[in-house]
Amino acid sequence: MYLEIVSPEASLVSGNVESVTVPGIEGEFQMLNNHAAIVSILGKGPVKFKGNATIAQGQESNFTQEDGSWVMYINSGTVEMKDNKVIVLVD
Repeated sequence: MYLEIVSPEASLVSGNVESVTVPGIEGEFQMLNNHAAIVSILGKGPVKFKGNATIAQGQESNFTQEDGSWVMYINSGTVEMKDNKVIVLVD
């Protein structure tokens, strides 16, 4: 599936990934390939992804690696998953 992580200032991540985990307001949830379409509000917490997505130049300091996943902590945002494309808008 294809992932894009975007902030108001810049595009942070784009590329193909195996999984994406986000901090939903009711708790953390994960999306895998062929996940049902979904739109959700995100709360404070980690956005995690595994795969070959590219972190934009100059944005590397926003990410750490934990247990084979790239991790970025957010305060809030939204996520949309449709047709194997995940778009995460973060604040």
